[in-house]
Amino acid sequence: MHLTHNDSKRRYNGLVKQSKFRVGLIQMACSLDPNENLAKAEWRIREAAAKGAQIICVEELFRSQYFCQTEDLAAFDLAESIPGPTTESFTRLAVELNVVLVGSVFERRMAGVFHNTAVVIDAGGALLGLYRKMHIPDDPRFYEKYYFTPGDLGFRCFDTRFARIAPLICWDQWYPEAARLAALGGAQILLYPTAIGFHHSDAAEAATQQNAWETIQRSHAIANGVYVAAVNRVGHEGPAGEGLTFWGGSFVCDPQGRMLAKAGDAEETLIVECNPRVIESVRRNWPFLRDRRTDAYAQIANRVID
Repeated sequence: MHLTHNDSKRRYNGLVKQSKFRVGLIQMACSLDPNENLAKAEWRIREAAAKGAQIICVEELFRSQYFCQTEDLAAFDLAESIPGPTTESFTRLAVELNVVLVGSVFERRMAGVFHNTAVVIDAGGALLGLYRKMHIPDDPRFYEKYYFTPGDLGFRCFDTRFARIAPLICWDQWYPEAARLAALGGAQILLYPTAIGFHHSDAAEAATQQNAWETIQRSHAIANGVYVAAVNRVGHEGPAGEGLTFWGGSFVCDPQGRMLAKAGDAEETLIVECNPRVIESVRRNWPFLRDRRTDAYAQIANRVID
């Protein structure tokens, strides 16, 4: 059988990417100063690497507080180009520490076009590419449609030095279609940089909301036979008595949905070992991908079925 260059690369990666890898999730509180947040992320990345993390992911929009609580023209000044300060910093760290970094950036693509973007930097410093958030919410205190143009790169997987990964972002985590397409692309782990919390008026429902957030992502792990990692922020942001309280709860679960590690509601770094051979074993016993009726799903692309 003749293999193209891309097929050969894919086959080669499929054979060698069976080694265990360690994921680091940086759960932190954010200040109003972007440079302070970047500096904090840098030393926490160093700390995670020193503890053995190989693929390190920071939370959504980590360089600022979550500005999407309001519609404010001045907030566009927080955006940066790619390459820019975040990618330059993370590239230096990737080279120095020999780690893969996934960073969440408020991307200024051009005047009037902004994205919520994950950058993937390989160990050694190569910028492997971007993932632009596909699902954009527009709810009270989550006014993201005001700021972000929907992603136009599709659901992407990246072959890093340690694993084949798929970054998705926050609101994407509620959509099984996104997880499925990433898994079909060969992802071994789905990474969800996140900013999710609750308003004090919803405090009674906070536990229910957090449980739903965990459950939907664990279901992606089970349905697709992949590892899932979600990294959230912590702390209260906004005026006293208003604003959002971010619940943290960053976690990693395995391809059977078993929780391997979970953070609390304070700043914390999780380091979790993942084993691709578990993916192989689980998919042999739960062959959901084998039994998909791809001939019967054409209507899934419709908005509604009349």
